[in-house]
Amino acid sequence: MTDEKVLEIIVDFANAVEAAAVNVKHKVAEITGVKEALTVKEETFTILKFDKQTGARIGEYEVAYKSKNIPDKFQQAHNILNKNNAVIGDRYHGEGYVYSYWLYGEGKIYRQKSKRK
Repeated sequence: MTDEKVLEIIVDFANAVEAAAVNVKHKVAEITGVKEALTVKEETFTILKFDKQTGARIGEYEVAYKSKNIPDKFQQAHNILNKNNAVIGDRYHGEGYVYSYWLYGEGKIYRQKSKRK
């Protein structure tokens, strides 16, 4: 087995552990009613490269494409959004986040500046 293959397995394992941790936080939040237990640091997402877009309905937003990002960093962020069922109508964000994040389609992560005060 090559070193590259071993490293890929380690990264996949780390991503799975993180996704499991997010799932545990989700269960704790369900039991306690504390939604903030779900959130990770926004740096998990801001490390990605985003391209600016403008839509007729939602205005300015940004998209991170899997092909334009470091695969394990993109997958880590994607896993968190996927586990939290982040969609445009129910976006992922935490206390102090500048952006809200969601998934739509394959290989893309979306974000938009939060309008919350």
